[in-house]
Amino acid sequence: MNLPNHFFADAPDAPLTPELIAESCRNLRRHHEKYLNRMPVGTIIARLGEVAAEWRQPDNKFRRLALEHGPAATGFSRATLMRGLDSLFAQFTPENFRALLAQEFGDARRLDGFIAEAHGKKSTMAVAPDLIAHICAGNLPNPAITSMAFGLLLRSVQFVKCARGAEFLPRLFAHSIWETDKQLGAGLEIAVWRGGDAALEDDLFTQVDCVTATGSDETLASIRSRLPVTKRLIGYGHKLSFAFVSSDAFGGGRLRQIIESAAADVTAWDQQGCLSPHVVYVETGGDVTPEKFAERLAEELARRETCEPRGEIPVEEAAAIAARRGIYEIRATHEPETTRHWFSEDSTAWTVVFEADPRFQLSCLNRFIYVKSVKDLAEALQASDAMRGKISTVGIAAGESNTPELAAELARWGVTRICPLGEMQNPPLPWRHDGRPALGDLVTWTDFEL
Repeated sequence: MNLPNHFFADAPDAPLTPELIAESCRNLRRHHEKYLNRMPVGTIIARLGEVAAEWRQPDNKFRRLALEHGPAATGFSRATLMRGLDSLFAQFTPENFRALLAQEFGDARRLDGFIAEAHGKKSTMAVAPDLIAHICAGNLPNPAITSMAFGLLLRSVQFVKCARGAEFLPRLFAHSIWETDKQLGAGLEIAVWRGGDAALEDDLFTQVDCVTATGSDETLASIRSRLPVTKRLIGYGHKLSFAFVSSDAFGGGRLRQIIESAAADVTAWDQQGCLSPHVVYVETGGDVTPEKFAERLAEELARRETCEPRGEIPVEEAAAIAARRGIYEIRATHEPETTRHWFSEDSTAWTVVFEADPRFQLSCLNRFIYVKSVKDLAEALQASDAMRGKISTVGIAAGESNTPELAAELARWGVTRICPLGEMQNPPLPWRHDGRPALGDLVTWTDFEL
């Protein structure tokens, strides 16, 4: 795969040094002052929309490279990559970018100067950081790509540090921006090194104005301890998600649709990431029992394996799935009334475990899903109480009249995103990650009192 040598990640064998990183940051700042800071936001929105639209075209060269080389580089199958990238770039439209800016700032012109508040007693201006560093996790490409797009909306230059082995898709995205608009693409740097390299990271931290980081709680704590006190850290730690299916969800012959939606959430990006469900709670008392729901979900996962197979996984992850399956095989043999399981033959491609015990259970991921029986949402939340504060998203399927009440109950419990089942891995562009502003956390507000 031949690409121009625009970024550090394009020459992976070349050694990186603190001096090279410092020089790169100085170049980025010069580019910000000379070009990016002077680029109209409307132009940036249009260019990002063009890039995303091209990625969805079958003959786009970057899409072809992603689908041809992506399975080996990322571990996801071609079909999984195709669905995931199409869903991501479908959100990158000029309309969505403008809606995001309106949500975050009320008026996008606040990024250019002071705009009067509605009450007329002061004006406000949002000042974006000149240089942002992104410390990206290695499981999914979406957060890195979205962070890059958001930084460009703010006209910030960015140094993107990818986890080793996770740079492939962010690097392709950066190249596609460069090809569409050189001045926009030159506001990015992509580099790869193993996390925790203090010699490189500490020097990077002194150069930038702001750091965003996605990873484990331990990773965020380490970054925070090494970041100068004057530098801002926007951290996104480890989160979990689950689904809830209400007993009134199956009216009007909706069972097939709900099963397909649940399977879509389990198979999207092979159940990696904070938005993938570990458990599907199914309320009793409906036309479909939780056990029957699990059986139908297993059938759908088996069908999807034929058209959207799971990617290859490391031997140790496959061994963990096999060991967990062994536990439930023993339980199902001795307690068939409370435990059942279904799984792919001759592979670890998918697994469904039904348990009457409602306690929240961490999944092995890689399309390993629990279906739990509960009498209502309150019992599901009680069973998940150990995870309270760590739940990111809940996908729900419920009757139309019941949905607002369920959503309010989840919000009061602490869930920051509630969405229809089937959309858990496809958040809208203006989504407030972990309940926080998508762009507002990055800027500094200045009040001008009249």
